[in-house]
Amino acid sequence: MTTSTVPGLKPAAGRAGAPPGRATIIPARRPSRLYVLDGLRLVAALAVVLYHLAGYDRYGVAGVWGASTEDVFPLLHRVAQYGWLGVELFFLISGFVICMSCWGRNVRDFAVSRVVRLFPAFWFCVLATAVAMRLSGDTGMTASRVLTNLTMLHEPLKVPHVDPSYWSLWAEMRFYVLFGGLLLWGLTYRRVMAFCGIWMLGSVLAPVSGIPLLVVMFQPQYAPFFIGGVLIFLMYRFGTSPLLWLMLGGSWLLAQHQLLTLVRGAEAWSRVQVSWTASLVLVTAFYGVLLAAALGRLNFFNRAWLVPAGALTYPLYLLHERLGWFAIQRLHGTVPPLALLAGLIAVLLAASWAVHRFVERPLGLRLRRWLATGLEKAGPSRRRPAATP
Repeated sequence: MTTSTVPGLKPAAGRAGAPPGRATIIPARRPSRLYVLDGLRLVAALAVVLYHLAGYDRYGVAGVWGASTEDVFPLLHRVAQYGWLGVELFFLISGFVICMSCWGRNVRDFAVSRVVRLFPAFWFCVLATAVAMRLSGDTGMTASRVLTNLTMLHEPLKVPHVDPSYWSLWAEMRFYVLFGGLLLWGLTYRRVMAFCGIWMLGSVLAPVSGIPLLVVMFQPQYAPFFIGGVLIFLMYRFGTSPLLWLMLGGSWLLAQHQLLTLVRGAEAWSRVQVSWTASLVLVTAFYGVLLAAALGRLNFFNRAWLVPAGALTYPLYLLHERLGWFAIQRLHGTVPPLALLAGLIAVLLAASWAVHRFVERPLGLRLRRWLATGLEKAGPSRRRPAATP
Protein backbone atom coordinates (compact mmCIF):
# COMPACT_ATOMS: atom_id res chain seq x y z
CA MET A 1 0.00 0.00 0.00
CA THR A 2 1.43 3.34 -0.97
CA THR A 3 1.08 6.53 1.02
CA SER A 4 0.02 9.93 -0.13
CA THR A 5 -0.40 13.47 1.10
CA VAL A 6 -4.06 14.04 0.46
CA PRO A 7 -5.38 17.18 2.18
CA GLY A 8 -8.21 16.68 4.61
CA LEU A 9 -7.14 13.27 5.92
CA LYS A 10 -5.71 12.73 9.36
CA PRO A 11 -1.89 13.01 9.33
CA ALA A 12 0.18 10.03 10.34
CA ALA A 13 3.79 9.96 11.41
CA GLY A 14 6.18 11.73 9.08
CA ARG A 15 8.06 9.61 6.59
CA ALA A 16 11.45 10.10 4.99
CA GLY A 17 11.22 11.26 1.43
CA ALA A 18 7.98 13.17 1.92
CA PRO A 19 7.57 16.58 0.35
CA PRO A 20 8.79 19.37 2.60
CA GLY A 21 6.21 21.17 4.65
CA ARG A 22 3.49 18.57 4.18
CA ALA A 23 2.39 15.78 6.52
CA THR A 24 2.51 12.24 5.25
CA ILE A 25 -0.72 10.33 5.86
CA ILE A 26 -2.21 6.94 5.20
CA PRO A 27 -4.98 7.57 2.67
CA ALA A 28 -8.35 5.92 2.92
CA ARG A 29 -9.38 3.50 0.22
CA ARG A 30 -6.25 4.03 -1.82
CA PRO A 31 -5.91 1.04 -4.21
CA SER A 32 -2.74 -0.95 -3.68
CA ARG A 33 -2.36 -1.27 -7.45
CA LEU A 34 -3.66 0.81 -10.32
CA TYR A 35 -5.09 -1.97 -12.47
CA VAL A 36 -6.43 0.66 -14.83
CA LEU A 37 -2.86 1.13 -16.07
CA ASP A 38 -2.89 -2.44 -17.35
CA GLY A 39 -5.94 -1.62 -19.42
CA LEU A 40 -4.35 1.58 -20.71
CA ARG A 41 -1.26 -0.33 -21.78
CA LEU A 42 -3.33 -2.73 -23.86
CA VAL A 43 -5.21 0.19 -25.43
CA ALA A 44 -1.87 1.76 -26.34
CA ALA A 45 -0.61 -1.51 -27.84
CA LEU A 46 -3.75 -2.02 -29.91
CA ALA A 47 -3.49 1.55 -31.19
CA VAL A 48 0.05 0.85 -32.39
CA VAL A 49 -1.08 -2.42 -33.98
CA LEU A 50 -3.85 -0.64 -35.91
CA TYR A 51 -1.39 2.02 -37.01
CA HIS A 52 1.09 -0.48 -38.37
CA LEU A 53 -1.47 -2.74 -40.05
CA ALA A 54 -4.07 -0.21 -41.22
CA GLY A 55 -2.68 3.27 -40.72
CA TYR A 56 0.39 3.59 -42.91
CA ASP A 57 1.96 2.23 -46.07
CA ARG A 58 5.27 0.62 -45.22
CA TYR A 59 6.16 -0.13 -48.83
CA GLY A 60 4.69 2.92 -50.55
CA VAL A 61 1.27 3.30 -52.12
CA ALA A 62 1.10 -0.37 -53.12
CA GLY A 63 1.82 -1.62 -49.60
CA VAL A 64 1.34 -5.00 -47.99
CA TRP A 65 -2.37 -4.81 -48.79
CA GLY A 66 -1.65 -4.40 -52.50
CA ALA A 67 -3.03 -0.85 -52.31
CA SER A 68 -2.86 2.17 -50.07
CA THR A 69 -4.33 1.58 -46.62
CA GLU A 70 -6.30 4.79 -47.18
CA ASP A 71 -8.09 3.03 -50.05
CA VAL A 72 -8.41 -0.33 -48.30
CA PHE A 73 -9.83 1.16 -45.07
CA PRO A 74 -11.35 4.57 -45.97
CA LEU A 75 -12.92 5.12 -42.52
CA LEU A 76 -10.66 3.08 -40.24
CA HIS A 77 -7.56 4.64 -41.74
CA ARG A 78 -8.60 8.08 -40.45
CA VAL A 79 -8.45 6.76 -36.90
CA ALA A 80 -5.58 4.29 -37.32
CA GLN A 81 -3.24 6.95 -38.70
CA TYR A 82 -3.03 8.39 -35.17
CA GLY A 83 -2.22 5.04 -33.58
CA TRP A 84 1.49 5.92 -33.48
CA LEU A 85 0.66 8.06 -30.46
CA GLY A 86 0.15 4.86 -28.51
CA VAL A 87 3.92 4.84 -28.03
CA GLU A 88 3.76 8.25 -26.35
CA LEU A 89 1.11 6.84 -24.01
CA PHE A 90 3.46 3.93 -23.29
CA PHE A 91 6.20 6.39 -22.34
CA LEU A 92 3.89 8.31 -20.00
CA ILE A 93 2.83 5.08 -18.28
CA SER A 94 6.44 3.91 -18.13
CA GLY A 95 7.51 7.05 -16.29
CA PHE A 96 4.77 6.47 -13.72
CA VAL A 97 5.30 2.73 -13.29
CA ILE A 98 9.10 2.79 -13.14
CA CYS A 99 9.11 5.46 -10.46
CA MET A 100 6.45 3.58 -8.51
CA SER A 101 8.20 0.21 -8.74
CA CYS A 102 11.61 1.68 -7.80
CA TRP A 103 10.54 3.38 -4.57
CA GLY A 104 12.24 1.56 -1.72
CA ARG A 105 14.50 -0.45 -4.04
CA ASN A 106 18.19 -0.28 -4.84
CA VAL A 107 19.89 -0.34 -8.23
CA ARG A 108 20.45 -4.10 -8.05
CA ASP A 109 16.73 -4.76 -7.54
CA PHE A 110 15.89 -2.41 -10.38
CA ALA A 111 18.36 -3.96 -12.80
CA VAL A 112 17.19 -7.49 -12.08
CA SER A 113 13.52 -6.52 -12.44
CA ARG A 114 14.15 -4.89 -15.82
CA VAL A 115 16.17 -7.83 -17.18
CA VAL A 116 13.55 -10.32 -16.03
CA ARG A 117 10.70 -8.21 -17.36
CA LEU A 118 12.12 -7.37 -20.77
CA PHE A 119 14.41 -10.06 -22.05
CA PRO A 120 12.65 -13.47 -21.93
CA ALA A 121 9.74 -12.41 -24.18
CA PHE A 122 12.06 -10.30 -26.30
CA TRP A 123 14.49 -13.15 -26.98
CA PHE A 124 11.67 -15.47 -27.98
CA CYS A 125 9.97 -12.91 -30.24
CA VAL A 126 13.23 -11.95 -31.95
CA LEU A 127 13.99 -15.58 -32.74
CA ALA A 128 10.43 -16.42 -33.79
CA THR A 129 10.22 -13.41 -36.10
CA ALA A 130 13.68 -14.03 -37.55
CA VAL A 131 12.91 -17.69 -38.30
CA ALA A 132 9.59 -16.81 -39.94
CA MET A 133 11.18 -14.09 -42.07
CA ARG A 134 14.09 -16.31 -43.04
CA LEU A 135 11.75 -19.10 -44.10
CA SER A 136 9.81 -16.57 -46.17
CA GLY A 137 12.98 -15.79 -48.13
CA ASP A 138 14.23 -12.67 -46.33
CA THR A 139 17.97 -12.95 -47.00
CA GLY A 140 18.64 -9.81 -44.98
CA MET A 141 17.81 -11.68 -41.78
CA THR A 142 21.42 -12.70 -41.18
CA ALA A 143 22.68 -14.55 -38.12
CA SER A 144 24.74 -11.55 -36.99
CA ARG A 145 21.75 -9.22 -37.29
CA VAL A 146 19.59 -11.54 -35.20
CA LEU A 147 22.24 -12.15 -32.55
CA THR A 148 22.96 -8.43 -32.19
CA ASN A 149 19.23 -7.72 -31.83
CA LEU A 150 19.17 -10.12 -28.88
CA THR A 151 21.30 -7.64 -26.90
CA MET A 152 18.63 -4.94 -27.30
CA LEU A 153 21.54 -2.61 -28.10
CA HIS A 154 21.38 -3.04 -31.86
CA GLU A 155 20.08 0.46 -32.56
CA PRO A 156 23.15 2.36 -31.28
CA LEU A 157 25.25 -0.25 -33.13
CA LYS A 158 23.31 0.70 -36.31
CA VAL A 159 22.14 -2.86 -36.87
CA PRO A 160 18.66 -3.08 -38.46
CA HIS A 161 15.78 -4.15 -36.24
CA VAL A 162 14.47 -7.68 -36.68
CA ASP A 163 11.08 -5.99 -36.23
CA PRO A 164 10.79 -2.20 -36.71
CA SER A 165 8.68 -1.81 -33.57
CA TYR A 166 11.78 -2.51 -31.46
CA TRP A 167 12.90 1.10 -31.89
CA SER A 168 11.02 2.22 -28.76
CA LEU A 169 12.95 -0.21 -26.55
CA TRP A 170 16.10 1.88 -27.00
CA ALA A 171 14.21 4.93 -25.77
CA GLU A 172 13.02 2.97 -22.74
CA MET A 173 16.52 1.71 -21.99
CA ARG A 174 17.94 5.23 -21.97
CA PHE A 175 15.24 6.23 -19.50
CA TYR A 176 16.23 3.27 -17.30
CA VAL A 177 19.87 4.34 -17.36
CA LEU A 178 18.98 7.87 -16.26
CA PHE A 179 16.63 6.67 -13.55
CA GLY A 180 19.17 4.08 -12.41
CA GLY A 181 21.60 6.92 -11.82
CA LEU A 182 19.04 8.60 -9.59
CA LEU A 183 18.55 5.33 -7.70
CA LEU A 184 22.26 5.29 -6.84
CA TRP A 185 21.63 8.51 -4.95
CA GLY A 186 18.35 7.37 -3.41
CA LEU A 187 14.76 8.32 -4.15
CA THR A 188 13.11 11.13 -2.23
CA TYR A 189 10.46 13.61 -3.24
CA ARG A 190 12.98 16.43 -3.62
CA ARG A 191 15.48 14.36 -5.57
CA VAL A 192 12.91 13.06 -8.03
CA MET A 193 11.62 16.59 -8.53
CA ALA A 194 15.18 17.77 -9.17
CA PHE A 195 15.73 14.87 -11.56
CA CYS A 196 12.66 15.87 -13.58
CA GLY A 197 13.70 19.52 -13.67
CA ILE A 198 17.27 18.75 -14.74
CA TRP A 199 16.07 16.32 -17.41
CA MET A 200 13.60 18.84 -18.80
CA LEU A 201 16.29 21.51 -18.98
CA GLY A 202 18.79 19.05 -20.43
CA SER A 203 16.34 17.96 -23.14
CA VAL A 204 16.07 21.59 -24.24
CA LEU A 205 19.79 22.37 -24.14
CA ALA A 206 21.16 19.09 -25.55
CA PRO A 207 20.26 19.77 -29.22
CA VAL A 208 22.11 23.12 -29.19
CA SER A 209 25.09 21.86 -27.19
CA GLY A 210 26.84 20.31 -30.17
CA ILE A 211 27.44 17.16 -28.10
CA PRO A 212 25.68 14.17 -29.70
CA LEU A 213 25.96 12.05 -26.54
CA LEU A 214 23.80 14.53 -24.64
CA VAL A 215 21.11 14.29 -27.30
CA VAL A 216 21.23 10.50 -27.08
CA MET A 217 20.88 10.45 -23.29
CA PHE A 218 18.42 13.31 -22.82
CA GLN A 219 16.36 12.23 -25.91
CA PRO A 220 14.44 15.51 -26.34
CA GLN A 221 11.65 14.03 -28.46
CA TYR A 222 10.43 11.63 -25.78
CA ALA A 223 11.72 13.10 -22.51
CA PRO A 224 8.52 15.13 -21.81
CA PHE A 225 6.41 11.98 -21.77
CA PHE A 226 8.63 10.01 -19.39
CA ILE A 227 8.94 13.07 -17.15
CA GLY A 228 5.18 13.64 -17.22
CA GLY A 229 4.62 10.08 -16.00
CA VAL A 230 7.12 10.49 -13.15
CA LEU A 231 5.49 13.75 -12.04
CA ILE A 232 2.03 12.21 -12.08
CA PHE A 233 3.35 9.38 -9.90
CA LEU A 234 4.58 11.96 -7.39
CA MET A 235 1.02 13.33 -7.30
CA TYR A 236 -0.26 9.81 -6.72
CA ARG A 237 2.17 9.13 -3.88
CA PHE A 238 2.45 12.53 -2.21
CA GLY A 239 -0.53 14.53 -3.39
CA THR A 240 -0.61 17.60 -5.58
CA SER A 241 1.30 20.82 -5.03
CA PRO A 242 1.69 24.07 -7.02
CA LEU A 243 5.25 23.14 -8.04
CA LEU A 244 4.16 19.73 -9.30
CA TRP A 245 1.38 21.30 -11.35
CA LEU A 246 3.82 23.83 -12.83
CA MET A 247 6.33 21.14 -13.75
CA LEU A 248 3.63 18.92 -15.23
CA GLY A 249 2.46 21.89 -17.28
CA GLY A 250 6.03 22.38 -18.46
CA SER A 251 6.20 18.72 -19.47
CA TRP A 252 3.01 19.11 -21.51
CA LEU A 253 4.28 22.30 -23.17
CA LEU A 254 7.51 20.56 -24.21
CA ALA A 255 5.48 17.58 -25.43
CA GLN A 256 3.35 19.76 -27.70
CA HIS A 257 6.51 21.28 -29.15
CA GLN A 258 8.03 17.88 -29.85
CA LEU A 259 4.80 16.86 -31.59
CA LEU A 260 5.72 19.21 -34.44
CA THR A 261 8.60 16.90 -35.31
CA LEU A 262 6.79 13.69 -34.43
CA VAL A 263 3.83 14.57 -36.65
CA ARG A 264 6.11 15.13 -39.64
CA GLY A 265 7.57 11.66 -39.11
CA ALA A 266 4.08 10.15 -38.89
CA GLU A 267 3.11 11.85 -42.14
CA ALA A 268 6.11 10.32 -43.88
CA TRP A 269 4.94 6.85 -42.85
CA SER A 270 1.17 7.21 -43.29
CA ARG A 271 1.59 9.23 -46.51
CA VAL A 272 -1.39 11.41 -45.58
CA GLN A 273 -1.66 14.66 -43.69
CA VAL A 274 -1.61 14.18 -39.92
CA SER A 275 -3.17 16.93 -37.83
CA TRP A 276 -0.96 18.43 -35.14
CA THR A 277 -4.12 19.68 -33.39
CA ALA A 278 -5.70 16.22 -33.30
CA SER A 279 -2.41 14.75 -32.11
CA LEU A 280 -2.19 17.32 -29.31
CA VAL A 281 -5.78 16.60 -28.26
CA LEU A 282 -4.93 12.91 -27.96
CA VAL A 283 -1.70 13.55 -26.04
CA THR A 284 -3.57 15.90 -23.69
CA ALA A 285 -6.15 13.15 -23.18
CA PHE A 286 -3.33 10.74 -22.29
CA TYR A 287 -2.04 13.14 -19.65
CA GLY A 288 -5.58 13.62 -18.39
CA VAL A 289 -6.44 9.92 -18.14
CA LEU A 290 -3.21 9.05 -16.32
CA LEU A 291 -3.72 12.01 -13.99
CA ALA A 292 -7.32 10.95 -13.32
CA ALA A 293 -6.14 7.43 -12.47
CA ALA A 294 -3.45 8.77 -10.12
CA LEU A 295 -5.87 11.08 -8.31
CA GLY A 296 -8.45 8.35 -7.80
CA ARG A 297 -10.98 9.53 -10.37
CA LEU A 298 -10.91 6.16 -12.15
CA ASN A 299 -11.11 3.91 -9.10
CA PHE A 300 -14.43 2.56 -10.35
CA PHE A 301 -12.44 1.05 -13.25
CA ASN A 302 -9.71 -0.37 -11.04
CA ARG A 303 -10.49 -4.07 -11.57
CA ALA A 304 -8.16 -7.03 -11.19
CA TRP A 305 -9.41 -8.59 -14.44
CA LEU A 306 -7.39 -5.94 -16.28
CA VAL A 307 -4.15 -7.63 -15.21
CA PRO A 308 -4.31 -10.27 -17.99
CA ALA A 309 -4.92 -7.46 -20.47
CA GLY A 310 -1.72 -5.78 -19.38
CA ALA A 311 0.16 -9.08 -19.59
CA LEU A 312 -0.64 -9.32 -23.31
CA THR A 313 0.78 -5.90 -24.09
CA TYR A 314 4.51 -6.53 -24.34
CA PRO A 315 4.37 -9.75 -26.41
CA LEU A 316 1.75 -8.17 -28.67
CA TYR A 317 3.97 -5.17 -29.28
CA LEU A 318 6.97 -7.38 -30.06
CA LEU A 319 5.15 -9.78 -32.39
CA HIS A 320 2.71 -7.76 -34.43
CA GLU A 321 4.52 -5.77 -37.10
CA ARG A 322 6.71 -7.99 -39.30
CA LEU A 323 4.60 -11.10 -38.75
CA GLY A 324 1.45 -9.07 -39.35
CA TRP A 325 2.76 -7.72 -42.65
CA PHE A 326 3.82 -11.21 -43.67
CA ALA A 327 0.33 -12.62 -43.04
CA ILE A 328 -1.36 -9.73 -44.85
CA GLN A 329 0.87 -10.09 -47.90
CA ARG A 330 -0.04 -13.76 -48.14
CA LEU A 331 -3.78 -13.52 -47.45
CA HIS A 332 -5.10 -10.12 -48.56
CA GLY A 333 -6.06 -11.45 -51.99
CA THR A 334 -8.33 -14.17 -50.60
CA VAL A 335 -9.77 -12.75 -47.34
CA PRO A 336 -11.86 -9.54 -47.08
CA PRO A 337 -9.75 -6.74 -45.52
CA LEU A 338 -11.77 -6.12 -42.37
CA ALA A 339 -12.14 -9.85 -41.70
CA LEU A 340 -8.42 -10.37 -42.24
CA LEU A 341 -7.50 -7.48 -39.96
CA ALA A 342 -9.85 -8.60 -37.18
CA GLY A 343 -8.78 -12.23 -37.46
CA LEU A 344 -5.11 -11.28 -37.48
CA ILE A 345 -5.45 -9.17 -34.34
CA ALA A 346 -7.28 -12.04 -32.63
CA VAL A 347 -4.49 -14.46 -33.59
CA LEU A 348 -1.84 -12.01 -32.39
CA LEU A 349 -3.61 -11.64 -29.04
CA ALA A 350 -3.78 -15.41 -28.67
CA ALA A 351 -0.09 -15.73 -29.57
CA SER A 352 0.73 -12.98 -27.06
CA TRP A 353 -1.09 -14.88 -24.32
CA ALA A 354 0.86 -18.03 -25.23
CA VAL A 355 4.18 -16.16 -25.11
CA HIS A 356 3.29 -14.70 -21.71
CA ARG A 357 2.05 -18.00 -20.30
CA PHE A 358 4.63 -20.41 -21.65
CA VAL A 359 7.72 -18.22 -22.20
CA GLU A 360 7.64 -14.97 -20.25
CA ARG A 361 6.44 -16.32 -16.89
CA PRO A 362 8.44 -19.57 -16.58
CA LEU A 363 11.62 -18.25 -18.19
CA GLY A 364 11.39 -15.02 -16.20
CA LEU A 365 11.13 -16.97 -12.96
CA ARG A 366 14.15 -19.11 -13.83
CA LEU A 367 16.13 -16.07 -14.91
CA ARG A 368 15.32 -14.27 -11.66
CA ARG A 369 16.49 -17.25 -9.59
CA TRP A 370 19.66 -17.58 -11.67
CA LEU A 371 20.48 -13.89 -11.31
CA ALA A 372 19.74 -14.00 -7.59
CA THR A 373 22.20 -16.88 -7.15
CA GLY A 374 24.90 -14.98 -9.00
CA LEU A 375 24.28 -11.80 -7.01
CA GLU A 376 24.42 -13.67 -3.71
CA LYS A 377 27.89 -14.90 -4.65
CA ALA A 378 28.88 -11.33 -5.45
CA GLY A 379 28.01 -10.28 -1.92
CA PRO A 380 25.04 -8.76 -0.07
CA SER A 381 23.40 -5.72 -1.58
CA ARG A 382 23.89 -2.42 0.13
CA ARG A 383 20.48 -0.87 0.40
CA ARG A 384 20.64 2.86 0.91
CA PRO A 385 18.63 3.86 3.98
CA ALA A 386 15.65 6.08 3.46
CA ALA A 387 16.81 9.65 3.03
CA THR A 388 15.26 12.77 4.41
CA PRO A 389 13.93 15.36 2.02
